[in-house]
Amino acid sequence: MDGGAFGAGKAGGAFDPQAFIRQPQTILRFVSWVFSIVVFGSIVNEGYVNRVDELEEHCIFNRNHNACNYGITVGVLAFLSCLLYLALDAYFPQISSVKDRKKAVLSDIGVSAFWAFLWFVGFCFLTNQWQASKPEDNPLNEGGDAARAAITFSFFSIFTWVGQAFLAYQRFQLGADSALFSQDYMDPSQDSSMPYAPYTNEEDATDAVGTYQQPPPADAFDTETQGYQTQNY
Repeated sequence: MDGGAFGAGKAGGAFDPQAFIRQPQTILRFVSWVFSIVVFGSIVNEGYVNRVDELEEHCIFNRNHNACNYGITVGVLAFLSCLLYLALDAYFPQISSVKDRKKAVLSDIGVSAFWAFLWFVGFCFLTNQWQASKPEDNPLNEGGDAARAAITFSFFSIFTWVGQAFLAYQRFQLGADSALFSQDYMDPSQDSSMPYAPYTNEEDATDAVGTYQQPPPADAFDTETQGYQTQNY
């Protein structure tokens, strides 16, 4: 368990709204959230027009409903993804598990890169269909500004989502370095796989330091002198 990995503080700390808002990934998510609203909002409100002699409305992008549906779908899902990861960013410092933080950062990298790709496809698709549109299909040029806004902010969204993927990758690199010690290090005294140290008694410890010989008892000297008798001359 490690509370200071992958670019966040230790788990259990108080939530700081000002620090959260100033984070680069928070700013990019908010900008991407606004861009997605502009894209799908422009298409929903003014992306369908009809001729004077028609009642049915058609997509402003070359009357291709797939183009409008794509822009709306990607915009709405990107809107929801931004809200989801904003909530995850707010909760991220409370995650104490290094593995769970790693999964969250990796999902951020994958999702951000995926949405950058979808916005790139959407920009190319909408631009192509807008260029292929016929003036007679929209003689009053209704919704032209909305169509151009959807194309423009689709283009901008590519870079905001690429930026989110890049920041997530930086957090992954930072987390991999900061979590290396906590994941790989193990106290030898806590390692159950290590064999127990052999038991050594006091005698062995004494022999290891040096051999100690006890001096002979005092009675030994008396025993040696008992056989000697003095002679009187």
